[in-house]
Amino acid sequence: MILPTPIAALGLLAAGVATGLLGGMLGTGGGFFLIPVLVLGFGMPMHYAVATSIVSVIATSSAAASTHVERGTANMRLGMVLEVATATGAIAGGIGAGWISARGLEGLFAAVLVPTAALMWRGRASERSSVPDEDLPDEAPGRLGGHYVEAGGRSVRYRVRRVWAGLAVSFVAGNLSGLLGIGGGVFKVPALRVACGVPMRAAAATSNFMIGVTAAASAFLYLGRGEVQPAVAAAVVLGTVAGSLLGAGLSPRIHPRAIEKLFAVLLWIVAAQMAARAIHLETW
Repeated sequence: MILPTPIAALGLLAAGVATGLLGGMLGTGGGFFLIPVLVLGFGMPMHYAVATSIVSVIATSSAAASTHVERGTANMRLGMVLEVATATGAIAGGIGAGWISARGLEGLFAAVLVPTAALMWRGRASERSSVPDEDLPDEAPGRLGGHYVEAGGRSVRYRVRRVWAGLAVSFVAGNLSGLLGIGGGVFKVPALRVACGVPMRAAAATSNFMIGVTAAASAFLYLGRGEVQPAVAAAVVLGTVAGSLLGAGLSPRIHPRAIEKLFAVLLWIVAAQMAARAIHLETW
């Protein structure tokens, strides 16, 4: 069992705050930030770092999703449909993490992340005129669509397209979440935004609603293998809860295109890390 010193515990708490802040704003689990910090900064074995990240994802989702659901930005119907594929993938990934190398998958998805980040940076072809989400015309939401109210009182309605693409990416996101502990939001948010046509604010909120269930689907596997370190996880989770509440509070005050571009930059960073690990460069 790993028992952090008081100074290390404060460092873990700070890492949790940063992880929760990013997760609350962007709808990701924050594992792409937390895992390198745990491995490089605190010397944790990779499997223990992944297990801690999985637990922190549950905390991030639980803290931030309640705020998004209360505001109506999280599309619960769409999230529950996609979660069937995501939870299945997470269980498969959690099982595979015990005996399958992740380097080949990391290389493959690094190649997928780069063009996805480019699309997120530029916006979809139909939106390249730089029209922000809140200025798009309202649509009849349909069965899985939704609506939410912006901070200024503007009501935004949207229709969900290509649900099959969202299901496919959700399975992959769940698999990577269970395998690598990265939350899966780095795949879910672009899928909801680019493939399904969900506005960025709703995509991030819906992803935040989903990632906790995704992480819980594989967390019991890491617990069973003894890879969750209670003292480390407790320090990280305390910071994660505080950071995710702060991030969820800041999200409505940030322009959707700014969130989209920040997310694209984070995708490129994750792609670089995955590609480096795939060719055996130790970035983590």
